[in-house]
Amino acid sequence: MKLVTTREMKEIDRIAIEKYGIPPLQLMEKAGAGVAEVAAKRLADSKRKNVFVFCGRGNNGGDGFVAGRYLAQKKAKVRIFLLGKKTELKGDAQVNLRKTLKRKLPIIEISDAKKIPENLECDLMIDAIFGTGFKGEIGGLEKEIIKKINDSKITVLAVDIPSGLDADTGKVQSICVRADQTATMGLPKIAQVFYPGKDFCGEVTVVDIGIPDAVIQSVKSNLNLITGDEVRKFLPRRPGDVHKGDCGKVFILAGSTGLTGAACLASLAALRIGAGLVTLGVPETLNPIFEVKLTEVITKPLPDVGKKGALALRGLGGITPHLENSDCYAIGPGLGQHFETLELVRRLVVSRINKPLILDADGLNAFAKDSSPLKNLPYPLIATPHIGELSRLINLSIEEIVKDRVNISRRVAQEYKLVLVLKGAPTLVAEPSGEVYVNSTGNPGMATAGSGDVLTGMIAGLLGQKVKLEKDKPLTHIVLESALAGVYLHGLCGDLAEKEKTEYGLIAGDILDAIPKALKRIIN
Repeated sequence: MKLVTTREMKEIDRIAIEKYGIPPLQLMEKAGAGVAEVAAKRLADSKRKNVFVFCGRGNNGGDGFVAGRYLAQKKAKVRIFLLGKKTELKGDAQVNLRKTLKRKLPIIEISDAKKIPENLECDLMIDAIFGTGFKGEIGGLEKEIIKKINDSKITVLAVDIPSGLDADTGKVQSICVRADQTATMGLPKIAQVFYPGKDFCGEVTVVDIGIPDAVIQSVKSNLNLITGDEVRKFLPRRPGDVHKGDCGKVFILAGSTGLTGAACLASLAALRIGAGLVTLGVPETLNPIFEVKLTEVITKPLPDVGKKGALALRGLGGITPHLENSDCYAIGPGLGQHFETLELVRRLVVSRINKPLILDADGLNAFAKDSSPLKNLPYPLIATPHIGELSRLINLSIEEIVKDRVNISRRVAQEYKLVLVLKGAPTLVAEPSGEVYVNSTGNPGMATAGSGDVLTGMIAGLLGQKVKLEKDKPLTHIVLESALAGVYLHGLCGDLAEKEKTEYGLIAGDILDAIPKALKRIIN
């Protein structure tokens, strides 16, 4: 799904109006009706269904009037507070004000802070004060109203975007409505998925206002939101007579002394997401540990450096047969940074591998001094760094990356000709074509050791399956879809686990254990 700026959304509206003949009033009517539907679901368990609608003087307020009318039809008790005077409204907002007056709904004009009601007790508040065009600081009457809304602790539904939030940056200059849910029009906006804006939006619901898909596709936005509906289509389909060899053979190179957990999490995640066979290459002195910890994963003991629990360069020959017999590879979780191990990784990546690869953690650190070998590899590469690893890889400070994560991700994917998964809040997926995808799942509880290792395994497991089960599909599509599905499902696992464990009690193993629940949620 496209993720748009204010300018892009205005262009979509303009094309719909001018080229497709859709009246602006009709778009407003559908917008308000959609808000009312979202509000009605929020009120489903409420006996009184008392709703306060706070309307500004612009088109966002017009949406609020429409929503109020539709909610009244649904037997809600609606009171509308207009921040200003009725005579100040123009255009479609004025038209919908008159329609609302005809329905004899109470509209209370508030022209100064003294007229703000002391008691704002209701079941739901609807914020229709400012729309996506808002920029700058809020003061005066609007500031006092928003403070009152936030202090009330009553459930708030924002129309299109919470008032006070910059739709293009996700920043708040002074004060902003803190919504429990946002009903946004047509397409999601940038501020609804990037922090701090995301914290103010609550659950985001996209309202269909009748804009033709051709109009949406005509606007050249290369920023997208990963959604569950899309991920459902990316899951590989298994025929009835499938066997484990048909479901993908994944080879993972991981683990070192003190970091065996990373290798276990990654390999188990690959199996749990559906890979038919997972082989884990580990230092031979640590193999007894893996034999105890892992039941379903096949372990391959490989030469290590002086029994230090770090993979040795001489293990190159022992790895090669597994490369030939596997459908994809993952290298990096918990490998450590012994110089022999890093050289082993470099030689594998540059001269031995010829199938899709996920490169993570210390696999990426192997190229920190010189990342040029990763450019234009003859096979598809998915790189999964966090910001620190990306900083070392491209020799750019963390601060610089944080300021411009989207464009830097895009630039790296294009320059290196790879799929970049930049882990963070939110996680981004960038592809060589210039498209960037923003993940919509996940929570702060996932900021825990091992979370990234689970993600690497999930992407590898999906990739191995899709390579075997979707042979007619271009490999570039398979690689991108595996990354997108892995990222989304990983975040969903975290969200499901958080409900049970809380953000504080959540650990990587909980994310791993939630994979079947996440798959079931998507499939159903």
